[in-house]
Amino acid sequence: MGDFVDGERESRRAELGRTLRFLREKAGKTLAQLSAETAYDKSYLFRLEKGERLSKRAVMEDLDSYYESGDLLVRLWRDARKEVIKDKYKAFMELEATARVMWMFQLAVPGLLQTEDYARTVLSGFSRAQTTAGNSEEIEEQVALRMGRQELLYREPAPSIRVILDEGALRRPVPDGKVWADQLSRLLDAAELPSVALQVLPYTAGVHDLMNSHLTLLWQRVGDPVAYVEGNSFGELIDDPDKVLSFRWSYDLVRDAALTPEESRAFIKRLLEECRS
Repeated sequence: MGDFVDGERESRRAELGRTLRFLREKAGKTLAQLSAETAYDKSYLFRLEKGERLSKRAVMEDLDSYYESGDLLVRLWRDARKEVIKDKYKAFMELEATARVMWMFQLAVPGLLQTEDYARTVLSGFSRAQTTAGNSEEIEEQVALRMGRQELLYREPAPSIRVILDEGALRRPVPDGKVWADQLSRLLDAAELPSVALQVLPYTAGVHDLMNSHLTLLWQRVGDPVAYVEGNSFGELIDDPDKVLSFRWSYDLVRDAALTPEESRAFIKRLLEECRS
């Protein structure tokens, strides 16, 4: 199976689709048979093979198991999902995937801690009117990508992650009450992970240096830390030591003003109880 089509390098998604078809045909299965034996819709499987859709990781795990192909499809899926990432995020995503320490300040629930339904709601812009047939598949791909990023929470060794959430992120529920309750529960579950520290910055902390943007500080096993600053329609990766040091100082001040992890869990639990009442 070659790497080039019509003189151009084959896309990773097309390569994954071609491999899916190769494995199915090698197993002597039709799409209808595969659908019946895996419970995945025939048209969905067809579009995966055509490279028109990007699945969730769990689908690739199921098909790897079905074809007894080790982790071949999962590895190809990991490469294919990178094509979904917008250019300005690619460098950040690559650093995030290998970071040993991550400190985040977020004005909204970060993608690493979102549930699938919450992510889908946010990416859809809350309003169904904004989700047309033309972009619904793009949204599903973005959801799959976001869920795939969460693998790093459970890898060995897992990175040490500290997330400071602005209180406003917890005061903006999505329209579906169950989706919001599940999201709050997800935050509490994440806070119990030994590698994750979650804090809430209350409104009473007042003004601070990070009010207008998200900030992530990343440390690799070796080398200097970098900062990623993200706001409305912009994202910037910063490696200048003086600027990174300045961001770290701002982060330290915000951390000192935030609720402790224990207080933060209690705060989120109260919101969850109110949501369910």
